[in-house]
Amino acid sequence: MVPTGITPFQTKLTSPLTKKEINVLQINLGKRCNLACNHCHVEASPKRTEELSLATCLELIELIYKFPEIEIVDLTGGAPEMNFGFKPLVESAKGAGKEVIVRSNLTIYFVEGFGYLPEFFAQNQVRIVASLPCYLADNVDRMRGNGVFDDSIQALQSLNQVGYGKNPNLILDLVYNPQLPNSEKFPVTPQQTSFELAYKMFLQEHFDIVFNNLLTITNLPIGRTKLHLERKQLYSSYLQFLEMQFNYDTVENLMCRNQLSVDYLGNIYDCDFNQMMNLPAKDHHGQNLTISKLLDHGSLEVISQVQTADYCYGCTAGCGSSCGGALV
Repeated sequence: MVPTGITPFQTKLTSPLTKKEINVLQINLGKRCNLACNHCHVEASPKRTEELSLATCLELIELIYKFPEIEIVDLTGGAPEMNFGFKPLVESAKGAGKEVIVRSNLTIYFVEGFGYLPEFFAQNQVRIVASLPCYLADNVDRMRGNGVFDDSIQALQSLNQVGYGKNPNLILDLVYNPQLPNSEKFPVTPQQTSFELAYKMFLQEHFDIVFNNLLTITNLPIGRTKLHLERKQLYSSYLQFLEMQFNYDTVENLMCRNQLSVDYLGNIYDCDFNQMMNLPAKDHHGQNLTISKLLDHGSLEVISQVQTADYCYGCTAGCGSSCGGALV
């Protein structure tokens, strides 16, 4: 149900939102994580146990090899590194000639049993997209937990030591998220290029850290962000704010148009946000999609129309927002 005062997202568009050719497979391996960040749309934490099964992992590997049009395999979680199937999926995707992205919280490197990760990533030339929602310690610790900023800095220095941010084959990107609002003075996600320069100057000057790109991502009103907004009685007004920032120029580049998102059970969604809100992708007959059905179809081009909801305004506000950062 669309909240009162919010225009249904689909009516903002001049035509239905359709898929382009699929070239990105994003896999959420599970909800297990060593952190419990207050803006997490997945609502991951150390207490969560949901993760990939062996059967689903094997289906995903088959899917990766079967469809050469998949260029990027994007692994997320939770902390993807903590969930079953992580290493086999990295190695299989690299073996199939795909670019592999791992969305890392950085602090996982200091959890017992995961110290191997920087070297493993470098050996497999994995692109790391690392969460650092601010370059100031207080803001990061407020969003992610005490001590997370210091651990993140140490992790970034470790990645630099194995060549990330320096070797052109070892890409290290950082992700910025705005602070969660406590009033109707809602933050506007900053312009990505200029903010990237500020990040680079600060991190290099204070910590001798280098990285490749900054990705600015708007907090969508789902998961823990939605719970926070509801507690502060800001949910409807935040959606209204996002709608007022709607930018039609972002629609052409929305990530849901060339991506499939898969959950740990093997269900298919148009994007990770729809996955968290249990809004599954539909085939031409209106049936929910799974990995098994895609394998049976023998094609990835089976989705007629992208499923949309009110939180889609978060991806189309201002400069736009996606797992790859700004859209325009």
